[in-house]
Amino acid sequence: MPPHAPLRALTGARIFTGDRFLDDYAVLLDGGRIADVLPAAALPPGVGSEDLGGGLLAPGFLDAQVNGGGGVLFNDAPTADGAAGVAAAHRPTGTTGCLPTFITGRPDRQALAVAAVREAVAARRPGVLGIHLEGPHLSVARKGAHDPALIRPMSDADLDALLSTGLDTVLVTVAAETVSPAQVRRLADGGVVVSVGHSDATTDQVRTAADAGARCVTHLFNAMSPLAHRAPGVVGAALDDGRLWGGIIADGVHVDAVALRAALRAKRGPARLFLVSDAMPPAGSPGDTFTLSGRTVTRHGGALSFDDGTLAGADLTMDAALRFAVRELEQPLGEALRMASLYPAEMLGQGGVRGRIAAGYAADLVLLTEALDVRRTWIEGST
Repeated sequence: MPPHAPLRALTGARIFTGDRFLDDYAVLLDGGRIADVLPAAALPPGVGSEDLGGGLLAPGFLDAQVNGGGGVLFNDAPTADGAAGVAAAHRPTGTTGCLPTFITGRPDRQALAVAAVREAVAARRPGVLGIHLEGPHLSVARKGAHDPALIRPMSDADLDALLSTGLDTVLVTVAAETVSPAQVRRLADGGVVVSVGHSDATTDQVRTAADAGARCVTHLFNAMSPLAHRAPGVVGAALDDGRLWGGIIADGVHVDAVALRAALRAKRGPARLFLVSDAMPPAGSPGDTFTLSGRTVTRHGGALSFDDGTLAGADLTMDAALRFAVRELEQPLGEALRMASLYPAEMLGQGGVRGRIAAGYAADLVLLTEALDVRRTWIEGST
């Protein structure tokens, strides 16, 4: 067995713990975990320290919906290397943990994606925490960029497969009107995080899904029944139901900032809205085109779309979403940082191990400049 690594300290930066800002404090690391957060003057003698030279040290970002990046599309590369490649592409932009996202595809390809993430997690590939399966049990009416030919009801075999992935963290997006409450209950009881998305459901149908254990909505406002004055739809249910978390694509393309600001003011807690990238291969890559379900997607003006104008994922990274949340959505910096880390961790049931700088938490950290650009990241204490 290798010798235990010595304690080491990070000093010289302002710290955001997930709850408050601290000055003149240090983060004490014990391997891949945080051992303590204490005044820099109180560091134990003999502990090696690194002066970060200013900046803001915050919990690393957690992206619960990332389809690709750095030229990689997870649907086209459902391997451990593909999953790890997506995580690696987003690490320089502050993402220290992510769920590679497999969108609606054939059952055999989905099985490969699950096996790939299982292998990546077992091998401790940096940044890969689990998988997000977005589809195929969706609404054709709200298909977005998903291939309608592959959208289908959830069978008993599908349900069994979702309950036997061998993964601790599985997020599944389903349409509330096409998946039964009994199926939602079985998934939730089996530890799967159920999210409502690509759904034309009524508010009552979403509430019924929440009663059965659904706990999230996927990319609020996009590909779901809208908020109308007599038919509040999925959007209304998500904002009014305190049990439902909601991912938002904060890029000014998918949803107008006015709508997102209104949603943030309206959201009933304790569940919150949190940031996702919904990133595709061009994120972190110079390439402007890729193929999705046999159709060409082009990047233009910050948007990724098919030739008919349908949006197909996002050209977004979590640091850019954080800056948008502060500058355009008028969120206090601490709240925007929670939207990028603590809230997605809590949504996934990992709020006791990720999303904070505190003793016992994973040493997943990001160092930011005053302009909220990323200087460094640590995953389990390693840069």
